Amino acid sequence: MIRYIRRAAALCLVLLVALLVNAARVMVFEADAYDENPANRRIAITRWGEPRGEITVDGHPVTGSRDSGQQLRYERTYTQGPLYAPVTGYASQTYGTTLLESAEDSLLSGTDPMLAPLPLWNDVSRGRQPGGDVVTTIRARMQEAAYRGLDGRRGAVAAIEPASGRILALVSSPSYEPGVLSGTGPAVAESWKRLNTSPDQPMLNRAIRQTYPPGSTFKIVTAAAALDAGVVTDVDAPTDTPDPFVLPGTRQVLPNEATGCADASLAYAIQWSCNTVMAGLGVKVGLTDMVTAVEKFGFDDTGLRIPSWVAKSNFDTDMSDDQLALSSIGQFDTAATPLQMAMVAAAVANNGEIAYPHLVDRTTTAGGTTVDTTGRRSYRQAMRPSTANQLQNLMVRAVEEGTGTNAAIPGARVGGKTGTAQHGLGNTGTPYAWFIAWAQATDSAQPAVAVAVVVEDAEASRTDISGGGNAAPIARAVMEEGLRLEAEGRGR
Repeated sequence: MIRYIRRAAALCLVLLVALLVNAARVMVFEADAYDENPANRRIAITRWGEPRGEITVDGHPVTGSRDSGQQLRYERTYTQGPLYAPVTGYASQTYGTTLLESAEDSLLSGTDPMLAPLPLWNDVSRGRQPGGDVVTTIRARMQEAAYRGLDGRRGAVAAIEPASGRILALVSSPSYEPGVLSGTGPAVAESWKRLNTSPDQPMLNRAIRQTYPPGSTFKIVTAAAALDAGVVTDVDAPTDTPDPFVLPGTRQVLPNEATGCADASLAYAIQWSCNTVMAGLGVKVGLTDMVTAVEKFGFDDTGLRIPSWVAKSNFDTDMSDDQLALSSIGQFDTAATPLQMAMVAAAVANNGEIAYPHLVDRTTTAGGTTVDTTGRRSYRQAMRPSTANQLQNLMVRAVEEGTGTNAAIPGARVGGKTGTAQHGLGNTGTPYAWFIAWAQATDSAQPAVAVAVVVEDAEASRTDISGGGNAAPIARAVMEEGLRLEAEGRGR
C-alpha cells in the first residue's frame, strides 16, 4: 500500500513540476508572443485602462483623456486639434498612433522603463506607471500665425530656431480633428474613411512627409556650392552666363522671369532670381561637388527623426548636364520637405551649421520630474562660415530691394528667397509658391527664427501665384511672432 502511495506521490510531483515548467514557459519565454497576439484583448484593455500622458505647448496640454465608460476606457482628446495635429498626430483605439503620439507612445502610455521607480521594475511587476508628459518646442503664437496665414489652403510651414534646432512651428493645411479617430465604432470608421478619401488629404503631414520641387529657393543651396567650390569668388562679379541659356546637350532654352540676367552676378541672380545664372553655376560646379554640397544640407538623408520620421528630400546623384542645370534651380527631380528648406535657411542664419532639428524639449513623469532632455547637437556643417555670411547679405538684399520685399519687418534684419516651382506634366500644374527666410532683431546677436513656407493653392491661376506674393506674408507673420517672443524673453 505504501508503495502505491509513493508512486502516486511521485507522479503528482512530476505533474507539479511539469505544471511549473509550463507556467514558466508561458509567463517568461512566451509572454511577448502572447502580448503581441492580436487576439489578446487584455493588452488593449490595459493600454486604454488609464489616461495617457499629455503633450504640451508653452506649458499647456494640447491633449487630454476622456472616460468613455467602455471596456477600452479612456479615449484621447485634443485641444485645438487641427492646429496641432501635425505635431501630435492621433492616438486611436482602432487605428493606432502616429507622429508624437507614436514616437513617444511608450512614455505617454506609461510603459517606458524610464518612468519606473527602479531599474527593471516594470519587467518584474509586469505593470506600468502613470503616463508621462511630452514637452514640445512649439511656440503657440507662431503656430497660430502660420495656421492663420495658410487659411485652409493646401501647404505647410516649418519654423526653426537656427542656433538650437528647436522646431518652433510645424503646420500642415488643410488639417483635421484627430479626436474623431480616438475611439471605436461606426462613427470612427466613417471618419477614417472620410479623411482618407478626401482629395485634400488632410491627414498628410505636408511639413515633414510631403516633398515638393523647391524651385528658386534651392538657388541658395546652389549658391553655397558655387562659393564653397570657388566657382564664384566675387558675388558682384559677372558670371559669364548667357541669356538665353541653352541647356547643355539640348536645344531647350531656359527662360527667366526676371530681366537683366545676361552675364549677371551671383548677387543679382539671388536678388531677382535669375534661372540662367544659377543653372549655369550648377553645371560649372559639377555633379560630384553639387551632390556633396546638397548632402551637407541634409538632402538624400533617410534617417532624419524629430523624433517622428521625416521624408527624404531628393537630389539625384546620376544626371546629365542638362538635368543638373534644372536640378540646380530646384526643378527636374529635386524635391524637398518644408522642414528641409527651413533647415537651408537656418544654415545660412547660423554661420553655415545646421543644428539637429527636434520637436521635443524634454519628457517628464506625470508628477513633473524630468525623464529625459533633448540636448543641442550638430547635424551638418552645410557650408563655410564665410559663405554663410555672404549669403546672409545676399538674402537681405533680396528682401530689402528684390523679390522678397513682402517679408520685410521694420526694425529687424530679414533675409529671404522666393520660389515659384513648376510641376505637373509639361509643367502645366499650378506652380507652388515658396518662401524661405530668417529674421534677426537689431539688438540681438543671432537670428531668432528661420522659416519655410509652401503654398500649393491649386485653385489660383498661374499668374496669381508667386513665392513673394503668397508665401512671403505668411513667413513674415511667423517671424514677427518669433521676434516678439524673443524680445519678451529678454525682457523678463
